[in-house]
Amino acid sequence: MSAQTLVGPGHSLPVPVSARRRSRFDAALRGRAEDARWIRPALLGLLTVTAMLYLWDLGASGWANSFYSAAAQAGSASWKAFFFGSSDSANSITVDKTPASLWVMALSVRAFGLSSWSILIPQALEGVASVGLLYLTVRRTSGAVAGLIAGAVLALTPVAALMFRFNNPDALLVLLLVAGAYFTVRATEKASVRILSLVGVLVGFGFLTKMLQALLVVPAFTLVYLLAAPTRLWTRVWHLLVAGAAMIVSAGWWVAIVSLIPAADRPYIGGSQHNSVLELTLGYNGFGRLTGNETGSVGGGGRGGFGGNGGSMWGATGWNRLFGSDMGTQISWLLPSALILLAAGLWYTRRAPRTDLGRAALVLWGGWLIVTGLVFSYAQGIIHPYYTVALAPAIGALIGAGAMLLWRHRDELPAMALLAAAVLAGAWWEYRLLDRTPNWQPWLRYSILMVGVATTLLLLLASRMVRRVGTVVALIALTGGIAGPAAYAVSTASQPHTGSIPSAGPSGQGLGGGPGGGPRGFGGGARPGGTFGPPANGFGGNPGNAQGGIGRGIGNGGGLLNGSNPSAAVVQALKQNASKYTWVAAAVGSNSAAGYQLASQEPVMPIGGFNGSDPSPTLAEFKALVAAGKIHYFIGGGGFGGQQGGSNDSSAIASWVASNFKTVTVGATTMYDLTQPAG
Repeated sequence: MSAQTLVGPGHSLPVPVSARRRSRFDAALRGRAEDARWIRPALLGLLTVTAMLYLWDLGASGWANSFYSAAAQAGSASWKAFFFGSSDSANSITVDKTPASLWVMALSVRAFGLSSWSILIPQALEGVASVGLLYLTVRRTSGAVAGLIAGAVLALTPVAALMFRFNNPDALLVLLLVAGAYFTVRATEKASVRILSLVGVLVGFGFLTKMLQALLVVPAFTLVYLLAAPTRLWTRVWHLLVAGAAMIVSAGWWVAIVSLIPAADRPYIGGSQHNSVLELTLGYNGFGRLTGNETGSVGGGGRGGFGGNGGSMWGATGWNRLFGSDMGTQISWLLPSALILLAAGLWYTRRAPRTDLGRAALVLWGGWLIVTGLVFSYAQGIIHPYYTVALAPAIGALIGAGAMLLWRHRDELPAMALLAAAVLAGAWWEYRLLDRTPNWQPWLRYSILMVGVATTLLLLLASRMVRRVGTVVALIALTGGIAGPAAYAVSTASQPHTGSIPSAGPSGQGLGGGPGGGPRGFGGGARPGGTFGPPANGFGGNPGNAQGGIGRGIGNGGGLLNGSNPSAAVVQALKQNASKYTWVAAAVGSNSAAGYQLASQEPVMPIGGFNGSDPSPTLAEFKALVAAGKIHYFIGGGGFGGQQGGSNDSSAIASWVASNFKTVTVGATTMYDLTQPAG
């Protein structure tokens, strides 16, 4: 066995490799030698509480977002579907995202079988890992206490408690970006091009998770290294170019392969109108999110242009969007405090050496928060409130690092005044947010406000207090400061969430009208102030037809935002002679198809992709597939294609099927048997 020897005259002692590894792990948890003994138990307690919050009764959400769950099932059944991120194992069309998050879920399903738990547990573990990595990152620059505060804020942010219990790509994206921040700090410490290249790889895989959103942190990462790495300017520039190349390769290899494969040999690229992954990247999921010009989308068509005031179908835009009715209770609880602490921290470190890591950390997290926040605030295209989970690590880090920086100057009245201002701003804003749900725990908002006011006054006297008393005041201020988001986070975790646009908060509150619903205006309740959601009757469907129209849903057949819920009889019908067909059924829209696919574990073709507006398949292609006997049933009604200039093929297919094939009623579901022509 390999061993290391402790050197000392006459005192050589071999140390086993396993012991050295335990020692390194222990040191990583313990932190610096000056850390108090309670730091390690506190960290383990934080991670344990986070795991309980994210894992408790996780299966209650069922398939959560059926759109991604079906793709995970397809990837577990077909390696081709796994690679492309196909919606079905017969590879008719991909999801409208790059597939990295699906790879994690599909591998879990392959290993443990198809279930709600096998799909959702990876997201919860990604959340726990994100909290741990954020602690390690902040600890390196601001100390262990700051790291614990940052981790706690991230763990207890309502939208984090939502998304780390859900199967959208955001959970993996946050983990990759926090890991990128950790290695940015390490690279900056040593001016290491090797570590900085790893940052590029992590951001590149973030791109493969959620495309251009991953790049919003790149300006902050770049600026930190350029400002603070301890080496010459041109060396820093060279290192950044190498890291940029690593990012491009890590992000581009999948895009290049998919672009080079002939269209006939791969699934259609969902979300594009011309079967192009570049169109998806730069259009529907790229610059279209900024301008609102997203062909085939149910939203967009923004007014005023990016950077201006006004609004779009996806909510009012402007500097205060993060505080508004859609996003405020998801993310903004501690945002005013974070901005105050960022400004205070930059002021107090203004004369620090160029390579000062404390200031570099403020630049990193502040740049992350400001760039991402501005994009979310002014984007005219599709944007959902749960996207704001990407801001939670930066807010947590700024709260932890900024508060500890000012606390170290507690003998100075200006520092305590700034810290008190941050506490008071947080308490006031939490009161305002809780006041939006006046019937839910009304005592909480008054308690938070009273504690905030009291601790604000006491903090101004901190310089005259005995150290232990000051510490107790600071702990009370911290506890009161996270009480509001923590209560919302616990409420969020205690409820099931399904559909494509979940929202955090107590049942019946928030954007989506509570758990399990789409946003208001999409059939999930009344529109909040007229700022979100399409017209009440939806798009492209007959308001009187329960089978058509986005805003109305299709009962057990699902709809644009919610998966279908087929009966046992329908599932049995789909599975009968399933081996004779490439697709046991076809349905308009990915969510409608997803429920049938998950229930039967057989491929179901999602006509038109997520929105029903992709030309996949065209009417001519669908007719050829039916003539070849590749599809057994058609499920659905009028379809909902054609919005925002997208394809109308799904509606044309639905009309052609209704005119040419016999109906089969199974329970309450009407299907068309494509092997039985009418007449």
